[in-house]
Amino acid sequence: MYEHRSDPLLPRRVFWRRFGRHFFWSLLVVGAALCVGTVGYHASGFTWINAFLNASMLLGGMGPVGDIPTDGGKLFASFYALFAGLVFIAVSGILLAPILHRLMHALHLDDEAEIEDVKKQ
Repeated sequence: MYEHRSDPLLPRRVFWRRFGRHFFWSLLVVGAALCVGTVGYHASGFTWINAFLNASMLLGGMGPVGDIPTDGGKLFASFYALFAGLVFIAVSGILLAPILHRLMHALHLDDEAEIEDVKKQ
């Protein structure tokens, strides 16, 4: 998917296109997670707007807003909180991957003499 270390650094326009694709997938993942959370909280007894608020706050890392009236809702909120944490980590990885790859590619020393010296040691 990414260029090899021996390939030249991508032009900025191509890099921003790659980052745009990663951003699109991140939005898709967050949107799907937000839909799951909103529907789950609504099924737990919240109004649509309060369900959306709770799902958004959990995905943003802030925590739930209102009291959950049912035991099933409390179970859903527990599992959704764990799920939201994993979504946060996954989306961070999706967004940082092209940036970190470009940085590592730009800083990589491709001097054959230095590579041979390291192999000899």
